[in-house]
Amino acid sequence: MGKKFKRNLKLLTKKTNPVSVSERLSRLTQVCRGWLNNYRLTNIYTKLKKLDEWLRNRLRYCIWHHWKKADRKRKNLICLGIEKGQAYAWSRTRMGGWAVAQSPILGTTITLSRLKRKGYKPMIDYLNRTQTSIF
Repeated sequence: MGKKFKRNLKLLTKKTNPVSVSERLSRLTQVCRGWLNNYRLTNIYTKLKKLDEWLRNRLRYCIWHHWKKADRKRKNLICLGIEKGQAYAWSRTRMGGWAVAQSPILGTTITLSRLKRKGYKPMIDYLNRTQTSIF
């Protein structure tokens, strides 16, 4: 896995970068497809799976940071299906943004299917579609 590629992904998913979620996802898709087209004949499935998980957590971190205020976090968590009391507690957590992104707070609310509906395209799916079988 290229360090330069991961560094590029990190720059694209920087929380302070003022771009919308859809624009961020379209840029990510372009960069990931370009990189995957270069390495699609190699055996990178397990590493790519870990990179996809890391990338999803980065996106959740950006979304959590974008919500900024505790009250807005509470309202958005309620919109995502969390009960009011639980949403209040989770919105006022003292955990840092990266810890929240990896915790059930965002893992159960901003799921893979929700990210896909927004436009996120996992690298594993693209690799499975494009990788040719030798046998």
